[in-house]
This record gives sequence, C-alpha cells and structure tokens, in this order.
Amino acid sequence: MNTQTQELPWIIETLLDTDLYKLTMLQAFYHCSAFEGADAGWKFKCRNSENKRLGRLIPEIRRQFEHLCALRFQDDEIRYLASLGYFKPDFLADLATVRLEMKHITLRPDGENIELRFHGPLLQVTLFEIYALSIINEVYTGTVFPRPDYEAGQQRLFQKIALLQERGNLDGLRIIDFGTRRRFNRQWQEQVLDILIREIPEYLTGTSNMQLARKLGLPPVGTMAHEWFQAWQAVTPLEYAQRAALSAWLLEYRNSLGIALTDCYSMEAFCRDFKLFFGNLYDGLRHDSGDPIAWGERAIRLYEAFDIEPQGKSLVFSDGLTFDKILELYNHFRGRINTGFGIGTNLTNDLGYEPLNIVIKMVTCNGRPVAKISDAPGKSMCEDPDYLENLARLYQIGDWQPAAPV
Repeated sequence: MNTQTQELPWIIETLLDTDLYKLTMLQAFYHCSAFEGADAGWKFKCRNSENKRLGRLIPEIRRQFEHLCALRFQDDEIRYLASLGYFKPDFLADLATVRLEMKHITLRPDGENIELRFHGPLLQVTLFEIYALSIINEVYTGTVFPRPDYEAGQQRLFQKIALLQERGNLDGLRIIDFGTRRRFNRQWQEQVLDILIREIPEYLTGTSNMQLARKLGLPPVGTMAHEWFQAWQAVTPLEYAQRAALSAWLLEYRNSLGIALTDCYSMEAFCRDFKLFFGNLYDGLRHDSGDPIAWGERAIRLYEAFDIEPQGKSLVFSDGLTFDKILELYNHFRGRINTGFGIGTNLTNDLGYEPLNIVIKMVTCNGRPVAKISDAPGKSMCEDPDYLENLARLYQIGDWQPAAPV
C-alpha cells in the first residue's frame, strides 16, 4: 500500500463533472429573492471508523483545488445545459461567469485527518461540494492504491449484472448512477457506465453526472438534496422551513424535477408537511436514510390518505444500495408504486478496497446554524447541539437522539 503523497493527473477537468441536482438547486437559489446576497458555510466529514490519515494528502488536495478554481463553464457546455430544458437563459448567462475561488476554502490538518470548510457567497460555495468529494476520493485512491485491480472490479460488476440477467422479467426496473461523489476515479465511473450501457441498457435510466451524461448520451438525473431544505431554515420561520422549500421548488420547476427528498427532518415530519397540494404536484419521493421498506410503506399510506393512486407516483431509493438490496426493494414494491434506484459507492467504488465514507454538508447559512436530522441519527449533521434540539422539538421528532456535534 502506497502512503506517499504525489502529484496526480487533474481530477476535475470540466465543471460539468458534477451532479445535475447541484445545478438545479443553484438555479433555484439564484431565482429566489430570499437568498439574494446569502452566504453559506460547509463542512467536510469522514465517517470511516478507521483513521484514513487524510492529512498527509493535503498538498495534493490543495493543488487539485487550485486547478479547479481555474476552470470555467465553456460555451458548448452552457449550450448543452440549455438543451436540457431545465435551465433558464438568465441563470445560464451568470453560470458562464462563475468563478470558484481559493479564498473560500479552509484546508488544514486535524491530527492525522483534515479539516475542510467552504465559506462565502451561497451561489459560489455550493458548487464546491461534489468537486471536493471527487477530489478527496481520487487523491486518496490514487495515492493509496496506485495500481488498482480493475479486472477484479470488472468481475464484481459482472456478478452484479448477472443478478439482474438471471432474474429476468424485471419490467420497470430503473437503475441510476449516483456515484460521482464517491467514485474510485472518473475513468472507472465511465468504464462502469460503458459496461452497463452495453449489458443492461433496459435497466440503466441515466446518471447524475452531467459530463458523463453528455459524453455517453445518457439522461442526466436528479432533483434536490439536503442543502435546499437546510438553507430555508435561515430565511424563514423554522417551523415553516420545510413547507417553504417544497413550495419554492414547485415555483421553479413545476411539471419537471418533481422528486422530493423526505429526510431532512425525518419522514414523519415530512408527511405532516406534505399536504394534498404537494402530493398532487410532486411526481414522487426520494429515500436517503432509515429502513427503506418501512419508509416506502409509509409513503404509500400517505398517498392513499390523499386518495392519490400510488401507481401514478414514484419512490427513488438512494441510501447505501447494493444490487441485492435493489432487487429486494423492487420485488417488495412491484406493482404497487413505481420505483427507481440511485446507486453510488457499490457501483463506482467497488474494486475490493474499503471506500471512504465522506460527506460535505451545509452547516451555516446567513451566519445561522442549519441542520439535517434524517431518519438515521448517525447521519445527522449540525455544529450547534442546542439548535439541533430545538429543530427536533419543532418538528416533533420525539424519539430522536442527538448525535455528537460535528
């Protein structure tokens, strides 16, 4: 195992090498007057129990960030985004001028690990998240595993494909690549998608990665993430923040991008705020924490309470999926409600090595703390325990136990 830091090829070569939902949320922030002039703070966290000694990688991570900050959206990339039908001319004109800046990055040792934060104008620093996760992952894998066993990775991938091919009759199975943020590297993510396109095109619905969607002719897929809900905590009365986020998204993307994330405040709190109006206008819901079967059953009951036919809605599962889990969930809900499966680490970072389990989450907006609670307390993220307690109380999350502040 190589543990020496070294200069690697550039990891991010285009600003399109990010997830669709990063840009859809950016446009929603851009058009919402509540966020005019807003600032935000983000924090990195490594969830691996074993110390991965990321601190030794700081020089190369910093070098990669400096290269990232020299990139711009190119004219042909802006034209591609315009062709998707989601993005408006005023937003794209400003996106073409976006410049990421090193002054918004704090990167320093934290023992043998790293402290990484981004702070600055919301419309700039929100873009760092996906690029930074890719950079940290690929600096780590490129340094620690400089000669990866891609053949073993292919064997693992073909075993997963065989699980689907052997079952047969998987009508309506939809698999989406959500692996950009935790990929082994960009080249492997592209190779995985090439294989899936060739072997199971009937099941591969698309990818969240904009550059690979463009290059490989796949649909880009995604809607919103936790930051959309978190940021509203800073600009509206806290008890209304979830409903405000749901309403504002519909104003920006009515009749498109209609999958709502449910776990910023827990599924039960979401169900209390997700009224008939939202149920009719949103196409479906996304699961990102907690028991997926219990969550899906709760979603079906919610639609039935509204007298909405569940078969006309969709559930997208995206929490730590494996192909075995995909098949289990597909079979459980088949014929009752449409399902989709966004799979990340187990697809794009499964070469036989333990992958990093890393996240970057918004922790402040306009100088105020923000938080996600989720349906799995270990995934909560907030730096202010008192704020977290107040949030849980306001959203009636009675059995939630606060995690240690991050």
